[in-house]
Amino acid sequence: MSEKKFQVTVFGKTGCEKCKILNKRLDEILLKPEWQDFDKSYHDLETEDGLVAYCRTECINPTRIPAMVISKRNPATGKYEFMTNPKPGQNDPVLKRARLYSWLGLQTDYSDLGQGVISPKMLTSLLDEARLV
Repeated sequence: MSEKKFQVTVFGKTGCEKCKILNKRLDEILLKPEWQDFDKSYHDLETEDGLVAYCRTECINPTRIPAMVISKRNPATGKYEFMTNPKPGQNDPVLKRARLYSWLGLQTDYSDLGQGVISPKMLTSLLDEARLV
């Protein structure tokens, strides 16, 4: 288990081009020195372990994959716990409708507004927010 303060859990599936893009963008961001307090965990929804992890989020729409949630390491237990969205239901100018309601995270917005894109700006905005919560 990682000792980093935060963990980004990504949910995707084999053969999904958008999942590959999200993973690549996030990997590139997390390689930078300013993001070294974040680790990444990937879960393939076509595996039993991936489905179990996905079900534990209880809030990601299965038609909006890829998706991700941010967890913070509990110093007392050493386990990662999902971070609560501090502004559920509020308009977010960067994340828009991709923002999860319950947890600090994103799911792909395939509407005309979101166009199925999770941009690097959306990712860094969410990581920044995790540090402030």
